[in-house]
This record gives sequence, structure tokens and C-alpha cells, in this order.
Amino acid sequence: MAKTSSADSRTRSSVQIFIVVGLCCFFYILGAWQRSGFGKGDSIALEITKTNAECNIIPNLSFDSHHGGEVSEIDEADSKPKVFEPCSAGYTDYTPCQDQRRAMTYSRENMIYRERHCPREEEKVHCMIPAPKGYVTPFPWPKSRDYVPYANAPYKSLTVEKAIQNWIQYEGNVFRFPGGGTQFPQGADKYIDQIASVIPITNGTVRTALDTGCGVASWGAYLWSRNVIVMSFAPRDSHEAQVQFALERGVPAVIGVLGTIKLPYPSRAFDMAHCSRCLIPWGANDGIYMMEVDRVLRPGGYWVLSGPPINWKVNYKAWQRPKEDLQEEQRKIEEIAKKLCWEKRSEKAEMAIWQKVVDTESCQRRQDDSSVEFCKSSDADDVWYKKMEACVTPSPKVSNGNLTAFPSRLYAVPPRIASGSVPGVSSETYQEDNKKWKKHVIAYRKINRLLDSGRYRNIMDMNAGLGSFAAAIDSSKLWVMNVVPTIAETNTLGVIYERGLIGIYHDWCEAFSTYPRTYDLIHAHGLFSLYKKDKCNTEDILLEMDRILRPEGAVIFRDEVDVLIKVKKIVGGMRWDTKMVDHEDGPLVLEKVLIAVKQYWVTGGNSTSTQKPLNQKS
Repeated sequence: MAKTSSADSRTRSSVQIFIVVGLCCFFYILGAWQRSGFGKGDSIALEITKTNAECNIIPNLSFDSHHGGEVSEIDEADSKPKVFEPCSAGYTDYTPCQDQRRAMTYSRENMIYRERHCPREEEKVHCMIPAPKGYVTPFPWPKSRDYVPYANAPYKSLTVEKAIQNWIQYEGNVFRFPGGGTQFPQGADKYIDQIASVIPITNGTVRTALDTGCGVASWGAYLWSRNVIVMSFAPRDSHEAQVQFALERGVPAVIGVLGTIKLPYPSRAFDMAHCSRCLIPWGANDGIYMMEVDRVLRPGGYWVLSGPPINWKVNYKAWQRPKEDLQEEQRKIEEIAKKLCWEKRSEKAEMAIWQKVVDTESCQRRQDDSSVEFCKSSDADDVWYKKMEACVTPSPKVSNGNLTAFPSRLYAVPPRIASGSVPGVSSETYQEDNKKWKKHVIAYRKINRLLDSGRYRNIMDMNAGLGSFAAAIDSSKLWVMNVVPTIAETNTLGVIYERGLIGIYHDWCEAFSTYPRTYDLIHAHGLFSLYKKDKCNTEDILLEMDRILRPEGAVIFRDEVDVLIKVKKIVGGMRWDTKMVDHEDGPLVLEKVLIAVKQYWVTGGNSTSTQKPLNQKS
């Protein structure tokens, strides 16, 4: 019996080996056949992959099966959202924190009345700002640089006031912008060429610029083609709608003024600052305005000043001003520039250019001048509603004077991170953040295929972090206003500027310093989780988003699911179309994406939604 069992065992083993070898040969031949092109396995797999790529685009999400515990606290008893009514036509261009009537109740000394003065809680409006009748989508860039639909900003005063200077002309149903300015009536390009003869603006070393008192921002508009991005600001004053025109043209701009409050930008942010007859009294108040420009100008950066009092000996008759006044004005500017360690590089015609020295620590002139007072604040980036001081901001030992040229700067490790100056952010976490946002933006492009089409020119990131969303979406067709909330755990705005991007500090408990309908797309990542425990009302933030978003503009919310359910319910009463989308890693991830599109409606008109599904081409 033992011999029989042994023989049977050997037989079974031989059969098993034969079967295994046979199967291996079969699958080898099958694989070779498919790879040869005759098999259909690859094409089937390709179709499945292609189908799965769109699986995250679904009309509705059911949270009960995956996240019942997390959303159990949400009160869904009232299924109907609160309906927000339109404001009256008088609010069409309402800017809550730069309201003209409120401004006139403040002192005119040092432009205090043109600074931010936001409404108290009981003064806030809780209605939706209407678009004017006839409002249309702005022209795509670069046509928008030269033309703005009249109906979008129907104000003709500048066409008369600045006619000789070629700021703006009214032609039929559009405004045309010839590219002129007070100091460059023959066009911004020739003016920029003059600057470029001194400042190397073509090699990427000058990427970010600040235009103080920008008018309709033609300087920034024409620098765009030279790969320089300009943050322009001007007050809401007698030059009606100048910042509104800038944004309608697709040029970065905010309502702002050099008054008594520090500019909402970090120290060492800009490669170049500019004033073209901007009417800022640079020599006044012990040089406080030049000192504030010095704070935001990086070591090695340039300051361009054109117009009075530059080269007053030649120009005082044309300016119709006493030469003694002009002489004293320029003397003060020169004196302050020396204290700041700015070296004059050029003075020609009505333009002078200074350069801030790279090694400010070793500036001998500053050390020898006992009248130079250094700022005592330990944080030069703590600026929100902080008073300007007549003191010099010291540069840190590890500075950003040797930034990589743009566009390499966009992904190079910023000096602030490399030096360990940003708590909790290392070179490794910075690279991981870039990788994550590239992945997120790929997912966004699948959801909204208009993202790269030029449809969205003015984009805002309400909680920008390290600026990686803006970097991932970077294109010559668009720009991003990177907002770092003042309550953010880490101050990252300096990093954003070191990447060659622009941005601003802001507290979303208040209105943003812009006109209504000035952004085409808004991105809000983790914003409502950030403000969840703050004093802000979610409704107020969403109404502010509605104010600054263009009709048929889009919003991308990325946040925890319970937060987005609350947001979705509120915007359901705001004439927005919405769609909830899973995280790109699947439905089990608590973070979701909510896409919204603002319907087109105007004052006195009915709401209509002409937007095609977000995953279709127009």
C-alpha cells in the first residue's frame, strides 16, 4: 500500500507541474498577442481608465454612508435656504470700506479719509450687489488691456479730465485705453523702454513691482508683456473708478493710499517701486512715505520717480511752480534716499531711479548718520492697521537680495524658507506643497475645462498658503491675487513674493479693497474652517465673495465636508449654481470640493443661468 500511495503522489505532482507550466505558456502567448496590436485588452483598459478619470464629476454626493458621524450636527430641518435679496441700484459700485459718504466724516490730514474705514456690524448690508444694466463679460486678455465695455463702468469723467494725457477715450459702447499716462502721454511702452535702459527688466531679476497712485494702471498693463507683474493701487477719489478700470482691463490693482497706515504687503516684497506724478509728498513727514517704500522694497530693488520735482531746473516753468519749492522738495528726497542707503542710478528728463543697496548692514553713510532711527518692531511684516513710523526697517542677516531670476524663482526654494524663517515650513514641506497643488489643479482642470482657456483672467486665492495654487495655475493668460488672512497661523506672504507672485494681507471679517465684479474666479481652500471659530459670520464672507465675483464667474471651495454643506446651503439663496465633487483621492476623504457659478443678473432684471455644465466645453 505504501508503494501505491507513493506512486500516486508522484503522478499528482507531475500533473500539477504540467498544469502550471501550461498556464504560464498560455498567458505568455496571450500577452504577446495583445501587445502585437491584435488583442483588445489594452484598448478596453484605456476606456476604463478614461471613464474613471471623470468619476469624480458627479451631480450630488451622499454623505450618509461614508461620513454620517461627521455631519450629524448639521441642522437640515429647514431644507429651504435663506434667500438674499438684491440691493438697490444705488449700491452697484459699493465699496464698503471705502464708502464715499463715510470717508467724508474723517480727517483729510495725511489722507486719513481715503484709508480703510469699514462699516460697523449694524451698518453692514445683507443684500447682493447688482451689476449695472447692460453688463457684459469683459474682453479676453490681451484685448481687455485696450478696451473695456462702457456698460461695465459707465463713467466718462476721466475721458475729459485726462484727455490730453491719453489715459482713456470713449468710443461708441467701449472705453479705449491708448496706453498713455500723466508722465507718458505718448504711451507706456516708450516710457518703460526708458526705465529699461537703467533697470534690467528683461532678464527675470525684476519680477514684482509696486505702482503707487497708479491711475488706470497702464504702467502695469504694459509691463505684463515683459514678464513683470505689478501690484497697483490708488485711492477711491475724484479720479472716478480708476482702480475699477484697471481691474476691468485685467490688471492687478486694489483701492489703497499712502496715508498713515502701513501698506498691506510684507517687507522685502518688491523688486521695483514706481511713482509717476502720483502726488505723494515724498519729502514730507520726516520721509515716512519713502521709509515705507523702503520697507517693502527688497535689497537690490529699484525706486522710479518721475515728475515733479525731478530735474526741476529744466522743468519748473512747464510745471508752473516756484523753483525754490521744487528745489527744496528734491533736496529732501535726496537726503532721505541717502539715509535709506539708496544709490541714484540715473536722472534724465523728468525721471530719477534709485537702487537700494544689497548689503544694507554695511552701509557706511547710515552708520555715520546719528539722525537715522531704526524701527524697534521685531516683526516688519506685522502691518495690518498698524501706523507707519518715521524709522528705517532693518534688513535681516539672511535677506532675499540674491533671488533666482523668474521663472525659475517660481519653484526654487524661497530664501525665507531656506533660512528657516517660516515656522513649520522646511524645504521638504515646501516641495510637498507644490506637488499637492499640482495634483489639485489637474483635478480642477477636469472639472472646469475653461480654466486654461483665458475665460478667467482675474483670479483670487482667499487663503493662499505658500502660493502653490497660483504657481500650479500660472499662465500668461491670468494672474492670481494671493490673500494671506491676518488670522492665518503662519505668515507666508513674504514667501509668495519671493516666488515671483503677488498678494496682500486681509481679514475676511471685513470687505476687500476692491470694486464689485472684479474677479473672474475665486479659490477658497480651508477658508471657512479657518474662520469657523472667529467672530466672522459665514454669510458675510459669502456675500463679500458675491460682491467681488463677476456674473457667471466661478468659485472653487475646498474644505471639510461639514463646512461645505453649510456653505452650499447658504449660497443656495444667492443665485449661485453649485456642484459637490469628491476629493481626487476618492469619496472616503473628508475634504471635498464645492464648485459654484454665479448666475447672470443685473439691477432691475431677472436671474438667468446660461452656464453650461462645468465639465463641458463652451
